[in-house]
Amino acid sequence: MAVEDGETVMGEGQEVDSESESDSSEEPQSGTPAVEEEVSTWIHWFCGLKGNEFFCEVEEDYVQDDFNLSGLGGMVPYYDYALDFILEAESVHTEIMTEAQQEMVEGAAETLYGLIHARYVLTVRGLAAMAEKFRAGEFGRCPRVLCHGQPCLPVGVSDLPRQATVKLFCPRCEEAYYPRSRLHGNLDGAYFGTTMAHLLLLTYPALRPTKSTEAFVPRIFGFKIHPSAHRIAAGSGAERKLRRVQPASRGAAAPAAGAASNGTTSSQQKAGAGAAPPASPQPEAQDVAMDSAPSANAAA
Repeated sequence: MAVEDGETVMGEGQEVDSESESDSSEEPQSGTPAVEEEVSTWIHWFCGLKGNEFFCEVEEDYVQDDFNLSGLGGMVPYYDYALDFILEAESVHTEIMTEAQQEMVEGAAETLYGLIHARYVLTVRGLAAMAEKFRAGEFGRCPRVLCHGQPCLPVGVSDLPRQATVKLFCPRCEEAYYPRSRLHGNLDGAYFGTTMAHLLLLTYPALRPTKSTEAFVPRIFGFKIHPSAHRIAAGSGAERKLRRVQPASRGAAAPAAGAASNGTTSSQQKAGAGAAPPASPQPEAQDVAMDSAPSANAAA
């Protein structure tokens, strides 16, 4: 009986263990759908679009603070609708709009987010987000060969919107370049501002590379080109050009002189055509010459 009871107890214990295992295996399955049900925000969707990789995600609490948005109401049309569109307020979805109005509000929301982004990247959290992208090389690399693939930072040449597109600043050669992607090249430079790139390098000095001192040396057949070579080549080229011009001018003057002489000759011919022929020598002069010849012989 004891064995039977023990077997019964063991059987019950096995059943309890199997139930506990089934419960533990069901727990992660119940938690998995919760992760999949996370709803993406408009900011996350916008930054994930192709061509918007330069943007970092602005936190919603920063967008909701009116102090951070002061002065932007007069720069963006449909400001209230655009702000509600970014924050996904219910008023935007419930209000009836035409398709054209919806497109204008969406365009205004993109402009407003870009201007908010330019302010956010100057904060501590914004600089940290951009520094992470800079480390990963998400902004692109310098096209200069001697910079050896140095990561770049987006920079604007103006803080006013619709003035110039974004450029890439290389901290090694300290030059600005156009982005390689056409989509990135269409971004407004005011969405990143003129300050962020340089403030980031001051805030994170470890990310600032050593300034490049290398310079490309032009060579011809392995020999360096002397700095005065281009000046001498330019001077000799001007001399050759002058030599080509002078013979041409002389040749042009010769036909003109010939034409003048021909004109004189023709005029003379025309004048002679109307005049009487020259008179023949008088017979008396000939007789005198003949009479003088015998007398000279006789004297000899």
